[in-house]
Order: sequence, then C-alpha cells, then structure tokens
Amino acid sequence: MSLYKNLFKQTFIYGIATVLPRMISFLLNPLYVKYLPNKSEFGEVTVVFSYMVFFNVLLSYGMETAFFRFYNKEENKQNVIQTTTLSVFWTSLSFLGLALLFKNSLAAFLNIDSQYITYTIWILVLDALVAIPFCKLRAFQRPMKYAAIKIGNVLINLGLNIFFLIFLPKLAHADPEGFFESLYIPDFQVGYVFVANLLASLATLLVFVPEYFTLKWKFDFSLWKQMLVYGLPVLFAGLAFGVNEHFDKILLDNLLPENIAKAEVGAYAACYKIGLFMVLFRTAYTLGIEPFFFSHAGNDNAPQTYATVTKYFVIFGSLIFLGVVVFADLIKQVLVPNDDYWDAMKVVPLIILANFFLGIYTNLSVWYKLIDKTKIGAYISVFGAVVTLVLNFLLIPKFSYMGSAVATLAAYGSMMAISYFLGNKYYPIPYDKKRIFGYLLLSTILAGLSFYVELFRESYIFGIAALLLFSYFIYYNEKETLLRILRRKVA
Repeated sequence: MSLYKNLFKQTFIYGIATVLPRMISFLLNPLYVKYLPNKSEFGEVTVVFSYMVFFNVLLSYGMETAFFRFYNKEENKQNVIQTTTLSVFWTSLSFLGLALLFKNSLAAFLNIDSQYITYTIWILVLDALVAIPFCKLRAFQRPMKYAAIKIGNVLINLGLNIFFLIFLPKLAHADPEGFFESLYIPDFQVGYVFVANLLASLATLLVFVPEYFTLKWKFDFSLWKQMLVYGLPVLFAGLAFGVNEHFDKILLDNLLPENIAKAEVGAYAACYKIGLFMVLFRTAYTLGIEPFFFSHAGNDNAPQTYATVTKYFVIFGSLIFLGVVVFADLIKQVLVPNDDYWDAMKVVPLIILANFFLGIYTNLSVWYKLIDKTKIGAYISVFGAVVTLVLNFLLIPKFSYMGSAVATLAAYGSMMAISYFLGNKYYPIPYDKKRIFGYLLLSTILAGLSFYVELFRESYIFGIAALLLFSYFIYYNEKETLLRILRRKVA
C-alpha cells in the first residue's frame, strides 16, 4: 500500500499546486459573464484564447514531456535541464520576432483585432519561457514554490481583471480629470482582459529570471536531437488535443451565422466551465501520475499497480461526475450568474463525461510512454481530432454547440477505446474490467436520468438517492479493500 500512499501524496501536493490556481482562475468565468457587455464579447475572448492553446503547444513542442523522460533516464541531469531550457528559450525569441513582424497578416487571417494579436504574442512568449523552469520545480520536488508561483500568477490575473472591469470605470467616472481617467479606455473590456493576462505572465517570468542568469548556457546538440525525436510526437498529440478541447469554439465562430456565432460561443464556453470539477480532478491526477508511472516502470508488479490505480481513478471520477450533474443547477448560479447563458446548460453532462473519458485515456496511455512509442499516442490523438473535426462540421450547422459537445464526447470516447485495445496488445495490464465498466455505466445512467428527465431534475430527491445508491455500490464492491485500510489505520 506504500506505493498508493506515495501516489496519493504526490497527487495531492501537485494537485493543490494546480487545483487552487485553477479554482481561482475559474472565478473569471462569473466575472466575464457579469461584466463583459454581452455573450458576444465573452465569445470573442473565448475564440482568441482557443487560438492561444495551439500556439502554446507549438512553442513547447513536446519538450516538457521529453524533459521528464530524459531527466529520469540520463545520468547528467544538469545537461538535460540546460539543453531543454535553451532550446525553448531560443525558439520562443525567434517566434516573438517573426510573429510581431507579421502580426497584421495574422490578425487578418484570424479575423482578430491586431492590438489583441500583439498582446497575445507577448503572453505566449512569456508563458513559454517559464515552461521548463516549472518542470524543473516538479523534478526537484519543490511543490511549495511551484504552488506559490502558480497561485501568484492567477491572483495577479484575477486582481487585474477585477480592477479593470469593475473598479477602473467607477474610479475614472468619479474623477474625470484624475489619474484613473488616463488609464480608462471606454468599450475596451476585451482589451483589458488581455492586458491583465500579459501583466500576470510578466510577473511570473520575473520570478524565474534568476534561473536564466545561473544557467551555464551549455547546449548538448546530440541530446537535443534525441529529445526532439521523443517530443515531436507529443507536439502533434498536443495539437490534436487542442483540436479536441478548443477547436469547437473556433468552428462555432466560423460555421454559425455571423450574427449569432459569437453569442453562441459565449454561452457554450460559460456553461462548459461547469465541468471544472472533473477538469481539476483530471489535471491534478495527471500531474501526479506521469512522474509516478515513469519512476515505477521497472518494478515487477508495475502492471498490477497501474491496474489498481486506474480502477480507483474511475471510482473517484464517477462520483465527481454524478455529483456535479446532480447539483449542476445549483453550481450554475455561482459559475454562470446570468440566465442569458443558461440555454447551453444541456451540454454540461456530455462535457463532464467527455473529460472523464479523457482522464481514463490518460491512465490507459501509460503503455506507449513506457515503451517509448509516443508516435502511437500521437496517432490516437490525431484520430480523435479527426472525429472532432468531422462531427463538428456535420453537427454544428444543425445543432450548434450541442453538436460540439457530442463531438467532444465521441472523440475522447474513441481515444479511450483505441488506447485500451492497443495497450492490451503491446503492454498488457490486468484491469478489473468488470468493476470499472460497472462504475462507469451506472454513474452515466444515473446522471443522465437525473439531468435529462425533467421530473427528476425538478427535485433533488432522485439525484441525492442516486448518489447514495452509487456510494453503496462502491462500498459493496470495494469493502474488503476499505476495511483493510481502516484496520491498518487503527493498528
């Protein structure tokens, strides 16, 4: 049980470091819903941020995953740190120069204001420059510093958003000849969103500046080529992930009639955030599990360990899925405090389940990382991206954002299934298929009934009963393990 205790501790530490910033940053959702003028303004912000995801992946080009693989593999760990850091540093500066040079062409191609493009370029570069320093903190097991910087970033971002969107207009109007009036630009809410992000990213980079001054600037070209070969498939997988996770907003903006597109994107994006609990759980788990998988790959009982870990991920994920769906109408009052957006609530169960499938896929994908077959992971992700694109093109014109939600669910579900069948062939893991499928199926049925059946949704009686029934189902199946853990604690 020490392995699972260590995994829980590792997941908890990095989970806090990631979940707290994510929770704070999710406060931006109700802020934008309340203080951006309308759904279209929210939609515009969402579309730009969706494009940023793809450029973030391009600027890291798989080097973060390659860093962990080679840091655990190579004896000269400092060489890995220096080579990876310098690689991302020079590529980021090159991107900065080229992007600023062609910013007007980019703005025209993406149909985005060139001023927003300028802010976005700087944000992307600043974020890329801190990617490897953050990896270094994880490798050195410095969770407190990692957490402090992450939380600091989102607090600055949140604070500046609150200042610009709520207080600055009031301060400017209260003193028309004063200092705040000189800062205030009417009808510039979207611009202020990007300014806040830019200043937060700059503050984060300033924390890591000493890391660059202490660097020996020694670049190992041979090692870099190996890391690039390992990391490039991760780049394509990341782009494919971006398609699955964010490209639907871009397609909604382009495939729907222009007069409603931005508003539909805004409503969809706002309600999409109700899936944050599953996203937080999956994100925290992924941060903890990746180093764990690599560090225990050489153990004789590794396959059994991975199987057990996956089962308990499904158990906790199923509980979160069912709980969030049952209480979704309460959660929306906090995260989406504007009933103009609530038409998109019908996507919530599909989006949460899709993120759950993605988390299961993360567990199942361990096999191709351990046998250095990351290309297979890229192929699976590309397949998922194709599913996303095809279904979005087919469904958006007729079903709008509901079609996007179905496409996301189908993409992650297909990726999960493919990874399982291929993993069973190349790196067999003895999953408890009967119980895993049982938990997944029962939670999905109960969640669907509680949300989509109007009679059950009007009252929380069915939903609470469903949660109690599902909890008992877990206890009944896992009571031997639970009792064994309790006995050990008592002893």
